[in-house]
Amino acid sequence: MRFFSPVPLLLAALSVSCLAQSPLKLIPIPRELQAGTSQPLSQGIQITCASPCAPDDSFAVEDLKSYLISQGINISSTAPVNILVARYGSPISRSILTDASPGKQSQADFPADMKAEGYAIIPDGKGLAITAASGSGIFYGLQTVKQLVTGYGTTATLHTATIRDWPAMEYRGLSDDLSRGPFPTLEFQKKQIRVMAAYKINIYSPYFEHTMQYTGHPLMAPPGASLSQAEARELVAYASKYHITVIPEQEAFGHLHYLLNWEKYAPLAETPHGQVLAPGQPDARKLTHDMFNELAGIFPGPFLHLGADETVELGKGQTKAEVDSKGLGTVYLGFLQQIVAELQPLHRKLLFWGDIAYKEPDLLKQLPESFKKATIAVPWEYNPHPEGFDRYIKPFTDAGFETWVAPGINNWSRVYPNWNNGLDNIQRFTADGQKLGATGQLDTIWNDDGEALANADWYGILFGAEAAWHKGTASIPNFQSSYGEKFHGDATGKIDEAQREMMAAHKLLKDSPYKVDGQDLLFWQDPWNADGQRIAGLIRPILSELRMHAERALVLVAEARAANPNLREIDALDVLELGARRMDLIGLKFQISDEIAASYAHAYALQTSKNHDDRLEVSRELNSINAVNGKLQDLRNNYSLLRDLYEQAWLKSYRPYFLRNNLERYDFTVQMWLSRIDRMRTAQRQWANSQTLPPASEVGIPSPVVATQ
Repeated sequence: MRFFSPVPLLLAALSVSCLAQSPLKLIPIPRELQAGTSQPLSQGIQITCASPCAPDDSFAVEDLKSYLISQGINISSTAPVNILVARYGSPISRSILTDASPGKQSQADFPADMKAEGYAIIPDGKGLAITAASGSGIFYGLQTVKQLVTGYGTTATLHTATIRDWPAMEYRGLSDDLSRGPFPTLEFQKKQIRVMAAYKINIYSPYFEHTMQYTGHPLMAPPGASLSQAEARELVAYASKYHITVIPEQEAFGHLHYLLNWEKYAPLAETPHGQVLAPGQPDARKLTHDMFNELAGIFPGPFLHLGADETVELGKGQTKAEVDSKGLGTVYLGFLQQIVAELQPLHRKLLFWGDIAYKEPDLLKQLPESFKKATIAVPWEYNPHPEGFDRYIKPFTDAGFETWVAPGINNWSRVYPNWNNGLDNIQRFTADGQKLGATGQLDTIWNDDGEALANADWYGILFGAEAAWHKGTASIPNFQSSYGEKFHGDATGKIDEAQREMMAAHKLLKDSPYKVDGQDLLFWQDPWNADGQRIAGLIRPILSELRMHAERALVLVAEARAANPNLREIDALDVLELGARRMDLIGLKFQISDEIAASYAHAYALQTSKNHDDRLEVSRELNSINAVNGKLQDLRNNYSLLRDLYEQAWLKSYRPYFLRNNLERYDFTVQMWLSRIDRMRTAQRQWANSQTLPPASEVGIPSPVVATQ
């Protein structure tokens, strides 16, 4: 810094820790970073915003103060360590930029690539100094400062660094499914905004099929699971302070099943009680017009999202003759053009999913320029593809569309998200998008079976932030070694290891002859029925290893908690533990089922023996199956415990709506094992009364596993 005299600078430098620094762990990793020394915060910290301090900058400073206070750090105007914030334009800010620049070359102006959201940070001998040319830049610079502080209370440390940083992609977003059951509380959505902003995400896109309230269509939204217009306005205003634009996605073509179930809207459906609008129905366009005109009055941002994905019923009902005559792509794109044309008076760019249109590259090139300029294509694909994602992206970029890419975190329909799929998909799809000129990324969350818990998703959300901010291919190993410390405050690395254990459990199942990862369906699968017995034969060799991965995750989280009582984001750790318990129970129930089958078969074979020890063995085998500590009780108890833990986790983020559906699955499963306890008790009474046992098939117990040579 040129505005400090060298003597105070030297003295200050001598007063701080000058130990060699390990590489800094930051999410996202800054574009240019050189680690400096560390300064203890035992005497607190002060934060100064150079005058004139813009309202945006003042908010960012207060946000930083609130975070530091939450970490037990004293904010004091007399503290020896200072964070200086200076919006670009003053001599001080110019000096900060110069000292942060390669070779400390003087800059004529703030670099063009950095102006919108970039920032510069330098060590100034007193702490850190930050400058940026925009409110977003100052805000993001101070989010990085949060991550440069480690530890808690008087043991906290500020790690200084020289940084110049700016994003690779202009739009970095999260698409959040609010229509498949779980519906967040407004307070949790605000938490999502805060967390996303802390990792430099600038788009939040709530996904609506039927869960936005419209005054013109009051039948649409279910009670207790919809966003009111007042709540939406409050959320928009809240997000704006954190430099996040809210883009509502209202399905305008497909995925309208809940609405089309109403008799009033039945004529609009392509097929009876289906989910796709029939393009030939004038009232279908009127519905879209009504919804988006209301949305435009609530969400003031420059974008609206039409959805329009997975229109699988198109051409199967009312439009069959037209599709047979003109082709599916022509009819699909024709209706999309009508929607876009009718919404042009709103003066918004309209996003649409690309899964249908990418199959029609020639038609895309032939579309009018007015349509291309009015829209943004968003190709999506959620699986890993080692060969890359060009085939999903190029049909749009080659046709001249602005394009965003939409990877997925792979949270849906699983006992815990599968980060093997999620991280690889996010990394490669985003990097390929950058390579082909995509201007944005929309990381996606889906709740397909309605069981997913929002606090399980942060790992994938944060890696999406990393990939979109990072130029080129984001490093998965670097992220995996940083997440626990940056998100949870865990310096031991145990939370990072716990996440990897859950990945290993998913991979073990996926690589087995079963060929499916840790799905909810496997968690609910009855191991005694024919399908359960088939699956048992496929996964039996890996059950012990599967459980060891899950249990290792539980131990690691417990050790991390014990090592640091001030860990952050405890709700997310609770859900990680719940996911590990659910994964472990998958293995346990198949193991126990085999043991029950073997025990009953052994008891049944001994029932005619007159040997006293054999008769005692029959009773022992039966009691191992059904008694105070019986194996049937183990399954009942585990599902009952997880039911309660699941309910607690749900209510940490969601409204009560739809919870009953999921708890009924637990209750049904508990009742299933209770009924088997009762049937087994009847068999035990028969043994006590007549010294005979019913066949296993009458009790419902499967045949024992036959050993193979």
